[in-house]
Amino acid sequence: MNPAYPLSDLDSVYSPALVVYPELVRRNIARVVELAGGPARLRPHVKTHKTREIARLLLDAGVTRHKCATVAEAEMLATAGAPDVLIAYPLVGPNRGRLVELIRRFPGTTFSVLIDHPLATQRLSEAVAAAGVEVGVILDLDVGQHRTGITVGNAAADLYESAAKLPGLRPEGFQVYDGHNHQPDRADREAGVREFLAPVLALRQEVQSRGLPVPRLVCGGTPSFPVFAGLDIDGVECSPGTFVLHDAGYGGKFADLAGITPAAVLVTRVVSRPTADRVTLDLGTKAVASDPPLERRVKLLDFPEYELAGHNEEHLIVKTAEAGRYTPGDVVYALPGHVCPTVALHKEVLVSEGGKVVGRWAVAARDRVLTV
Repeated sequence: MNPAYPLSDLDSVYSPALVVYPELVRRNIARVVELAGGPARLRPHVKTHKTREIARLLLDAGVTRHKCATVAEAEMLATAGAPDVLIAYPLVGPNRGRLVELIRRFPGTTFSVLIDHPLATQRLSEAVAAAGVEVGVILDLDVGQHRTGITVGNAAADLYESAAKLPGLRPEGFQVYDGHNHQPDRADREAGVREFLAPVLALRQEVQSRGLPVPRLVCGGTPSFPVFAGLDIDGVECSPGTFVLHDAGYGGKFADLAGITPAAVLVTRVVSRPTADRVTLDLGTKAVASDPPLERRVKLLDFPEYELAGHNEEHLIVKTAEAGRYTPGDVVYALPGHVCPTVALHKEVLVSEGGKVVGRWAVAARDRVLTV
């Protein structure tokens, strides 16, 4: 057993498996609520965990606003009882019709979506207006990542104003996501936020001068969360996501996120020892996300000095001078380098309390379609 992740019934735990520790999840949620100054300033992203159970833990902590990237995630949040859901992704094609169905089917949940392009905004208006429903729209601002969003400036103000005049659309504010702003030093992240936030606030004033409401600024992810949490600006909603489970990728990288610890661990086993200095684990790319570079893909716990030598669909090859300590069947614990896509590789996670597996949680929103 690893003392941080006790499992006394390992003989019954298949591998590879992802095990979640709810008590650690609760602690992480409590810490983030504390850093934010209360649950009302949070709009956490569900993409990390994709489970109804963790969504309910957030609701139990008083978090009423939630954020997601897919229609399936939005449906999962609605079925969990979330009253306010932002789909932070451009909805195009048939997904607009699915949004309409969500609005009809879940009247207890208020939905909003992103906009960043005039034609897509027009099409969204046509879809919801034809159905006789209404949806909130959040203007997605590109503040430096250049992934989605519209450049801060006059065109952005014009798009927001035109959206406010379109049937079925309800203007609700801006999204300010700085996924590129993840410097380890807090001062560097603060400087990055200050650099792009001043033009955003000026845009907000410009839009308000046109008589339009900008009630919220949906800001940041996990790295910049402490910076936004410390701002005294009306309507700021912080959107960390990874914090509920955390991972080796963030690990102790950000000192201002102290108190947030990994709450999910991968259980893997030795399946082969092909050479004198190699150990092969059953932790392939179908069990842990392969987007980080190989050397940062996983962190093996309680393992001698090692080098990750290869990674295939069903195998993780580890080079270590102490390979002779291991035989097939030995258990190894690993933290994923990137937990969010790792969770999506698992149909379900095992749940550990009191040092034993007590249940399983379906990773419900890993699928692109639930019922809508």
